[in-house]
Amino acid sequence: MAGLEPLYAWARPAISRPQDALVCGIHWELIGHGYRCLGTGDQPGPDERKSELLPAGWEANKEVYTLRYKSMDDAQELLLKAIMVEDSMILNVMDRGSQKVADVTLAVANYINPEHLDDFHKVFKNTEELRTRITSGIIAPLGPPAGKAKKEPEFKEDVQWDENPLRVPPRQPMGTRAPSRPSPLSPFAVGGEDLDPFGGRSGGMIVDPLRSGIPQPGIDPSSGIPGRLPPGAVPPGARFDPFGPLGIGRPGPDPDHLPPPGYDDMFM
Repeated sequence: MAGLEPLYAWARPAISRPQDALVCGIHWELIGHGYRCLGTGDQPGPDERKSELLPAGWEANKEVYTLRYKSMDDAQELLLKAIMVEDSMILNVMDRGSQKVADVTLAVANYINPEHLDDFHKVFKNTEELRTRITSGIIAPLGPPAGKAKKEPEFKEDVQWDENPLRVPPRQPMGTRAPSRPSPLSPFAVGGEDLDPFGGRSGGMIVDPLRSGIPQPGIDPSSGIPGRLPPGAVPPGARFDPFGPLGIGRPGPDPDHLPPPGYDDMFM
């Protein structure tokens, strides 16, 4: 409990009983959690200021210690009452803003050596346990100030990636295929197949004669094109742009061999 030693030295003239020393330690633990002491009693007094020191007259009543604290940001004000019941001290703390109440019961002999009230290095014991009891029994239950709790961001579930045309879809793991999504009737769907050729989308801007919808029997680039491409030159399922007329030897005249209409009309 760093910083407690100078506080104890300052308050030593007022410490005459073991419970005085325990209140001093509890006070410093609240200081460590961001609170400052305002004064004694249930009601505020004149010219009160937040301080790390104990106020004058804090030890006047050896049966009931009453202290008021305020957080550094003025969001919380605590009313602490330490009540002695035989050899135990009952701490009752109320947040005046939220009206939340927390209480802890401490056995004075577990944390104070009554025969060493004059020696700071020997008067306190089990300080880590004391800190844990104060934190879990008082600080945590009171929680953050009312209206000051941090609001968790709300995330939209089941977001359709096609809703935002500028948003990059999540990367798919190796060896998996992106799920097929129906293309929306939107001008932003143009070019979707070019960005995801294996996703089953439509709207590509690159013409693929083999996927144009016109039947092309007997054409499989992956098996090779006689006289032009050996088998395996085109990977299976790859987009293929032929570099010559498809279907060599097909029956009927080649449209490219027919003269244009009106070729012999001198007035054309």
